[in-house]
Amino acid sequence: MKETRTNRRGFIQAIAASAAVCPAFSRNAFPSVADGSGGRPMEGRMPGATPRQTAPKIKFAVIGINHDHIHSQIGAVVRGGGELVSFYAKEPDLAAAFGKRYPQVKLAAGEQEILEDRAIQLVLSAAIPDERAPLGIRVMQHGKDYMADKPGITTLAQLAEARRVQAQTRRIFSIMYSERFENGATVKAGELVKAGAIGRVIQTVGLGPHRINLTQRPPWFFDRRRYGGILCDIGSHQADQFLFFTGSTRAEAVFSQVGNVHHPQYPSFEDFGDMVLRGDGGTGYIRLDWFTPNGLATWGDGRLTILGTDGFIEVRKNIDIAGRAGSSHLFLVDQKETRYMDGSKQPLPYGEQLVSDILNRTETAMSQAHCFLAAELVLKAQQQAQKLEKKGDAPTQIPSLQ
Repeated sequence: MKETRTNRRGFIQAIAASAAVCPAFSRNAFPSVADGSGGRPMEGRMPGATPRQTAPKIKFAVIGINHDHIHSQIGAVVRGGGELVSFYAKEPDLAAAFGKRYPQVKLAAGEQEILEDRAIQLVLSAAIPDERAPLGIRVMQHGKDYMADKPGITTLAQLAEARRVQAQTRRIFSIMYSERFENGATVKAGELVKAGAIGRVIQTVGLGPHRINLTQRPPWFFDRRRYGGILCDIGSHQADQFLFFTGSTRAEAVFSQVGNVHHPQYPSFEDFGDMVLRGDGGTGYIRLDWFTPNGLATWGDGRLTILGTDGFIEVRKNIDIAGRAGSSHLFLVDQKETRYMDGSKQPLPYGEQLVSDILNRTETAMSQAHCFLAAELVLKAQQQAQKLEKKGDAPTQIPSLQ
């Protein structure tokens, strides 16, 4: 769960603030949503990047708005040429706040109204995590494509059913891995790796620290059965990047561990986890935590290091500590020199590619196999994870969610 997750009050306050400067719905008006920590930038789209201006190509709807990530999801599809026409949330307060931000968008009477609307081609969701895959299955069964916030799938049983229904319907089940799709420096890193800038990729190291903001979290945030566990949740970003940058099409979790090392008042919560991955294109190490200190000017010092045979790339996604201002920093070291690249104005193609895939039945944004494999990796890592006990205790295996 990214740092921008808020409870209902925080969600409503963020939307109300944005509505004051954006009273009318526009394809070019998608302000950032604060993370509830004094206006610090949220993860996702980098400030300063220019939205793509295209005529609407598809109509889409939203079901489930329990996480602020829904706004970056909407922004990506709108930049790609989509038109948001309706939404539904079962929580009246969230629905009212969302309607104020997007006043020209129709509030549907229920989920079924959207599912049965033949004009709608795509449904987005940032519902509570364990509700996302079942919704996506219903969406596909109604002949529509689907994009979920991460984690899009929280159990192996959900994954098996999503794979079955997707193969049966041939609809798109996409997960918005925003640390790759909505971060300009990470997009640029993909271009550099593809061009051979660091040779053959050997390993990725992904760090996903977050600020916990305890007072702003809804009850489900602390319930592992609702969010899937720390590896499943925020680890899904790093698993996606591991597969993408190593080019792996087969992979496994070699080792994983999780723990609640500092929040005993929430016994079902996990505040630390890490895992080692191995694929047919390389290896990966991932570390996740909820320990970003208040002294940092953003919700987390997210980093990605890509080691190649001829150099390495480091992406500092949100901040360059005691260095350059802003976010989306990229450092490239090869056999000749060390270079810095500002990724804040890098085009973000995911939304445009997804819309094109919907229209042309292609897989340019992300292959379906990749999407499901990234989910499978973290679900299996979560299932087999050893549990970190208090100091001095031996690790134990945690109970399965399945």
